[in-house]
Amino acid sequence: MISNQILQSTIEGLKGITRVELCVMDTDGKDVASTAAMESCSGPAAEFAVSPADSQEIHGYQYFKVYDEQQLEYILVVAGAGEDVYMIGKMAAFQLQSLLVAYKERFDKDNFIKNLLLDNLLLVDIYSRSKKLHIQSDVPRVVMIVESGGKDNNALELTRKHFEGSTRDFITAVDETNVIIVKELQENDTGRELNKLSGALVAYLQKENLKDVRVAYGTVVREIKEVSRSYKEAKMALDVGKIFFDERCVVAYSELGIGRLIYQLPIPLCKMFIREIFGGKSPDEFDEETLTTIHKFFENSLNVSETSRQLFIHRNTLVYRLDKLQKSTGLDLRVFEDAITFKIALMVVKYMKYMETLEY
Repeated sequence: MISNQILQSTIEGLKGITRVELCVMDTDGKDVASTAAMESCSGPAAEFAVSPADSQEIHGYQYFKVYDEQQLEYILVVAGAGEDVYMIGKMAAFQLQSLLVAYKERFDKDNFIKNLLLDNLLLVDIYSRSKKLHIQSDVPRVVMIVESGGKDNNALELTRKHFEGSTRDFITAVDETNVIIVKELQENDTGRELNKLSGALVAYLQKENLKDVRVAYGTVVREIKEVSRSYKEAKMALDVGKIFFDERCVVAYSELGIGRLIYQLPIPLCKMFIREIFGGKSPDEFDEETLTTIHKFFENSLNVSETSRQLFIHRNTLVYRLDKLQKSTGLDLRVFEDAITFKIALMVVKYMKYMETLEY
């Protein structure tokens, strides 16, 4: 159903072209949108609605019926008589009828995409409905999720505006916080292009004063039936990104690495792992200096010389800190296996803390 605002904007545009006053009424003769007051037309419009005629002139006004798939939807009233006004009325009625069809098709496509994302369709229905809606089923697509701070924002409208030239993309919302984009791609599009596309969207939304904007996307799929998988991947990328890549505005599912596996672990198993490795301690309870040393050591791929240089300390000072850490934990970060264990432990603790915040 077209909103009254769209109808009002349409007839005002038609009036600007034709210089003729118009009014759209429902089948009971109630004013829906108008460019001038036409209260006297309410009764005749209701009577015209039940008549067999498709157009009629009554007391200096032209009346036209606007159908939606043979169902009478509106009565269009045009002020004036004569051949020219009749022609204007016929064209305006045709415009409104075409608008009904276009909006209904868009609504049907939105419903189809939402049900597709949520796995609410049988396989046979996916292909039959996509064919009916003229949606190509075998082109590369990716699902992107846009999240921004606050529930009362216009992220959906702004995202649609950003992609308004892309007629084959679908932009919708399945809840009040996230905007979903089913983006059709070119055959040669790579992860680099997707990252650039997502970054441009983030920059645009931030420019429009949206806060805490994040974009996550799944992997590229080539069949429409797999769009829901890309959507689930994008959702996971959004969640995992908040835990392990909180400094990033754009997160790709393919870049989640081991964080993706940790995210799927049950909390009791995580606690058991930390307890077995560190006893009753937690690897994030070290002082700030030790934690900074650990993170910098990992950033430099366990390179002692480069880490000491970036920390502005002597190599022997770094070795001393690593030896001290080894005594307290039993793990030597200079040994690859121990370094991996410690790195995973830090990520597990971060994951558990994030899950605790969700419980409150």
